[in-house]
Amino acid sequence: MKKLILILTLFVCANGLAQPNGKMQERIKAQKVAFITEKLNLSTEEAQGFWPIYNAFEAKIEALRKGDLRDVKMKMREGNVSDAEANNLLSKIMNAETEMHSSKMKLMNDLKKVISAEKIIRLKAAEDAFNKKLLERLREFRDKRGNRN
Repeated sequence: MKKLILILTLFVCANGLAQPNGKMQERIKAQKVAFITEKLNLSTEEAQGFWPIYNAFEAKIEALRKGDLRDVKMKMREGNVSDAEANNLLSKIMNAETEMHSSKMKLMNDLKKVISAEKIIRLKAAEDAFNKKLLERLREFRDKRGNRN
């Protein structure tokens, strides 16, 4: 049954990639929640403690990516930056990386209060597996799309 749910989840995720209506991110997030929930086998009590902590972490990381790091990436793509601009960009990158690291440390410490260390390790494996499957689906979608043109 769990495998069927996972397969259906990935199928819906792949369909979400094909829909340009802006709901793709929501579908991916829903698929990630289902995938992680299954892989960690969270009890109801664990899930109630886990998801608010994890969602806060994800929101923090996303804010960093959409904030300082987006500006840095845009400047990097432009190229031809002065030394002063390059130093400023490096500072922004280092600050964002430090902030991400601190957020991850906080996540681990907060999660220790609600789930076992073994499940925290499984979380990392589940995130990696989900990202790998998502990239595979994206490649498949792009390949199919490229073959149509």
